[in-house]
Amino acid sequence: MKNDVLLDALEDASIPTLLMCLAHITGDDVWLKDPYLPKRDVALIADEAGGLPDIVVADVRAAMAQVMQDLASGQRQMSDAPDTQRLSQMMSVCVGETVGSEYVPMFMEDLHFVDRDVSWSQASDTSAARITDSKKDFSVLIVGAGISGIGAAIALDRLGISWTLVEKNTSLGGTWFENNYPEAGVDTPNHFYSYSYARRTDWPGYFSKRDDVLGYLEDVAEQFGISDCIAFGTTVEEMTWNELRQVWNVVLHDAVGSRTVQASVVISATGQLNRPKKNVCVGNDTFEGDLFHSAEWRHDVDLYGKRVAVVGTGASAMQFLRTVASTAKSVTIFQRSPQWVIHNEHYHRDVSDGARWLLKNIPHYYEWYRFGLFWRFGDGLLKTLRRDPDWEHPGRSMNRHNDRHRQQMTAYIEDQLVGRPDLVAKSLPSYPPYGKRILVDNDWFKTIQKANVELVTAGVQQINEKGVIDSDGVSHDVDVIILATGFEAGKLLSPIKITGRSGALLSKTWDDDDPRAYLGITVPDFPNLFCLYGPNTNVAHGGSLFFQAECQLRYVTSCLVQMIQGGVGSIEVKRDVHDEYNERVDHEHSELVWTHPGMQNWYRNVKGRVFSPMPWRFVDYWQMTHDADLTQYHLTKR
Repeated sequence: MKNDVLLDALEDASIPTLLMCLAHITGDDVWLKDPYLPKRDVALIADEAGGLPDIVVADVRAAMAQVMQDLASGQRQMSDAPDTQRLSQMMSVCVGETVGSEYVPMFMEDLHFVDRDVSWSQASDTSAARITDSKKDFSVLIVGAGISGIGAAIALDRLGISWTLVEKNTSLGGTWFENNYPEAGVDTPNHFYSYSYARRTDWPGYFSKRDDVLGYLEDVAEQFGISDCIAFGTTVEEMTWNELRQVWNVVLHDAVGSRTVQASVVISATGQLNRPKKNVCVGNDTFEGDLFHSAEWRHDVDLYGKRVAVVGTGASAMQFLRTVASTAKSVTIFQRSPQWVIHNEHYHRDVSDGARWLLKNIPHYYEWYRFGLFWRFGDGLLKTLRRDPDWEHPGRSMNRHNDRHRQQMTAYIEDQLVGRPDLVAKSLPSYPPYGKRILVDNDWFKTIQKANVELVTAGVQQINEKGVIDSDGVSHDVDVIILATGFEAGKLLSPIKITGRSGALLSKTWDDDDPRAYLGITVPDFPNLFCLYGPNTNVAHGGSLFFQAECQLRYVTSCLVQMIQGGVGSIEVKRDVHDEYNERVDHEHSELVWTHPGMQNWYRNVKGRVFSPMPWRFVDYWQMTHDADLTQYHLTKR
């Protein structure tokens, strides 16, 4: 190890993370006491010094340099992994606040101190042989090769369960393959927005763009031997439960034609955001120019010198606007309602060479750095989104904490639009912060002040051959229309025709836009069908879909292992279990910001029910999904 490389890298270190590494490596409690206690920091990306004075920071860096030299020379050995009591102490010290004891088992897994995977019972050679025989007749069909589908294939491979993975696109990646509009990227830090078991230490940015995320998924699929086992260009047309054989009859369609296969289990990994919402404007087919959805970006359409209309102001528009405005002659944005926006100074920041070196070479640095992100981008926010019945301003915010968020975001918007009171009036929402998805500013406010950009606070009444007629009746002639209108999130698993045990269609059971499932995973009358990223599992208060996928796959594999070991042919969640769970979901949401009456959002269906976000803390959902209880299911023997 070159000492100058180490010392240079340590200049870029997160000091709270280094402190946890020192305590972890050495086992010495000195690093968990004054003067080494980081200050509490509520910022999404914490102060890298941890609020500590320069002299203490220098002491921590020097200590880590010595420890690394001692490890390299063999003068020091790694201490044992912390037990639960010590881990609880370390987590609380790391973030400068009390981390509840309920988080300890979850982070024992996420930090890789204990195995998080389900395993087979190996009580005897006889039982092992029976498991092997049972697996021979057990097959799983995975639908969709995005984050959840790739994770499902890896999880099944570990267990030696036979699987087939079909994907409608020509490549893997799901939404990260499909959404290739300009500046598409993540708004969750990459070191957290990734599989816990597939570290990437060389992310180029803290919030990387689409190509890097897609490249990560491709690398993971290659690393785990998944890439060559995916049937691309293959869609599922229909599925029918075969009660006699205890299998799903699945009609697949590819370039050759349609064929029927049978699967013991179907895992849907199609997600919530896989079908663009395009039929939102009357007259789409009459427009004489180019019209496309942001999720189906037309890279063959040159926007240079064109008059462009952008319909919608959500996350996609927030990301691509500045690129479009830098090229187009004019951009007219149709805003149905304004969005709350936060500033993140790290959003465009590259990860330094030194920080990458630390993530790769300092023992446990990656894990503890990820923990800090998990804490800040996870459960800390949810409690501030709950209704306070005694709060005196219920129209504008949920409680005093939520009102402070409002004040901070308002101040940011006003600061960005100094001298433009007209745009401030157009840009300030009236509903509580986080009622809709919070957006990260990608120079949106700078861009809407440009001379060639107009923000119209009206919806679209109609599209005609020349352009857009807004809801105020004003006509706007344009050359290109870009629909940034979101997705058919409520129409989960459409347009697949899925027929359950009783002969009922899943689309009818879900009333077209009211999907419900136990834990967001299983549905009565549809045996052996598991949904990943299903109803009420979206991470609207922060967090990472990778974490959600790993929780759900732990549950699904727990079900499958118990089925195979117990000689069970099918499981179907009991109606009362399913209904009671969804009653709890609805009750929780009645107290949370997404049911606030002063707004509309895509999280709710036409009847106002919240079907998309999860109302639980991540630790609660982790506990719910950790070990499947098959007494909650109707079981049919094989």
